[in-house]
Amino acid sequence: MLGKQIYEADLWHLNRRSVARAFLNGLFWAFIPMPFQMVVSALLAIPLRANIPLSIALVWITNPLTMPFVFYFNYKVGSLIMGGDDGKDFHLSVEWIWAKLEHIWLPLYLGSVVSGLFFGILAYVTILLVWRIHVIKRWKERKKRRI
Repeated sequence: MLGKQIYEADLWHLNRRSVARAFLNGLFWAFIPMPFQMVVSALLAIPLRANIPLSIALVWITNPLTMPFVFYFNYKVGSLIMGGDDGKDFHLSVEWIWAKLEHIWLPLYLGSVVSGLFFGILAYVTILLVWRIHVIKRWKERKKRRI
């Protein structure tokens, strides 16, 4: 189904670009409240040429322990952007969420997309910079040893 693309080295090896792309991909999908986040993250890693195992692992930032806090944060961000409800009446219970779903889905998903993009891009840029600084530092150390 995936053809020869699945055997590309970038999808399985750790290098600067594939790791940075994996963080962008995995963190974005970690913030999106939907089932099968890992599958979507793995499938999107192929055209992005991101490391697949890392993309899948990063989705687990939102696990059963952290999910309520992350999704509440996403809801607050979405509410802030929409300029509506300040989220004071938000209750973190399954009953409340099902009862209010028609009113909270838009700020929740808007906040999820914005948060996912923000933290994914932040991680992407940070990894590229830190990796580059590390390589430059290693080059300088290697140069000192030769002298």
